[in-house]
Amino acid sequence: MQHNTKQHKAIASWAADCAERVLPLFHDAKPGDSRPKAAISAARRWASGKLTVAEARKAAVAAHAAAREAGSAVAREAARAAAHAAASAHVPNHARHAANYAIKAVIAAGGDDVAEEKWQDDKAPMPQ
Repeated sequence: MQHNTKQHKAIASWAADCAERVLPLFHDAKPGDSRPKAAISAARRWASGKLTVAEARKAAVAAHAAAREAGSAVAREAARAAAHAAASAHVPNHARHAANYAIKAVIAAGGDDVAEEKWQDDKAPMPQ
């Protein structure tokens, strides 16, 4: 896939949606840390043409740092989902990692990973 295409932007938006679904799991553990939320916003802003790839990558790095400092598996996986959503601006394949980490966060929280994966599959952008 070429970078910065309509499909690439759709994938980044989907990754942000996946990560946003588990963001409350991070905020429950680290309510004062806005880095994962900022990474999700960066993915969306990049997809809408309002942010550069470099800025999105910076947000991804910050969210990965939040993951390392999370203190729990649930918060760590949720932060990694957000980080990969932002990183999908640079490399589209990061979107799949965002989705996978979102599922890992759901599992760590004792949630329904099958339902989460179905939601992701139903919302995934179709290749063009």
